[in-house]
Amino acid sequence: MHFKTLPKLAPGDAVAVLSPSFAAPGRWPNVFELGLRRIREDFGLRPVEYPTTRKLGAAGEERAKDILAAFQDPEIKGVIAALGGDDQVTYIWKYLGKFSQIFQDNPKPFFGYSDNTHFINFLWLNGVPAFYGGSVFTEFAMQGGMDAFTVHYLRKAMFEHGDVELTASPIFNDEGLDWDNETALGKRRRYQPNEGWDWDGSQSAEGTAWGGCLESLDELLRHAVPIPSLAEFEQIILLVETSEEIPSADYVFRVLRAFGERGILVRIRGVLVGRPKAWEFHRRNSDDQKAQYKKEQKEAVIRAVRAYNPTIPIVQNLDFGHTAPQIPMPIGQTVKINARTQTLTAAF
Repeated sequence: MHFKTLPKLAPGDAVAVLSPSFAAPGRWPNVFELGLRRIREDFGLRPVEYPTTRKLGAAGEERAKDILAAFQDPEIKGVIAALGGDDQVTYIWKYLGKFSQIFQDNPKPFFGYSDNTHFINFLWLNGVPAFYGGSVFTEFAMQGGMDAFTVHYLRKAMFEHGDVELTASPIFNDEGLDWDNETALGKRRRYQPNEGWDWDGSQSAEGTAWGGCLESLDELLRHAVPIPSLAEFEQIILLVETSEEIPSADYVFRVLRAFGERGILVRIRGVLVGRPKAWEFHRRNSDDQKAQYKKEQKEAVIRAVRAYNPTIPIVQNLDFGHTAPQIPMPIGQTVKINARTQTLTAAF
């Protein structure tokens, strides 16, 4: 596996702000404008919109054209997704697969997660690293102010090269505020004490990060989308986390079992699991219900992985994915898991 070295951003750089999935900027323009303002004022970057950034219902081919244009434009130094969605599986490879050389020749940092797992996987297979995290709506437009923890790691990802020892946030939030309520933009979410990382296994490991949202990884398998080869999985640290769909522990087990039956789990070097989102507007769990949900998912992950690989390290409840604060995890970069000192290091 050979990966490009991503150029870092500098103050004043232009960054494309795209909607590769759902065009949330067209649904909640005030939230979007808040995120753009923080990109400009807090990070010193110049956001550039494209034809489908605010276009609700844009066809996959239209969105693919915007992605291509952003990566081809030498003035654009990075790309940030507005939000996630649920349909990238229908167009990423169909419309971008024949343009692989463009991405290989123009590597740029991409920030996004959730449904953007599909595009990040596409970049990975073309030797282009990306950052799993840092969407406009959920990070830059965080109500009441951006999380300092998130800002710290976004700055690492955007502006700095080198290995970074990751830390666990002392607090977390997984309960959203309604974007339809404009007065909520100035309100702070409810945060709770974070339990820290959960370790299983005494073996240390080093490998190249690959993965993303479990529901999107499931679609990669279901639709026979290209993913790393079994030989490449022998060098991989698998990253997984679950979305606001709040899937059951049984679902999580079955998806990971599918990875096991494909010969993947026996080959990978380690597993990093993001903190599960356990509250959503359609499922307003109590604190006790959230704790039970996370406990069941943790046990399902261990049960599934250990059925195929009894020795690799499994670290759960990490600060990436659909909760806050968030680390934009480097994909296609080296991750080191030190079980003896219980530390994690990632190349940014």
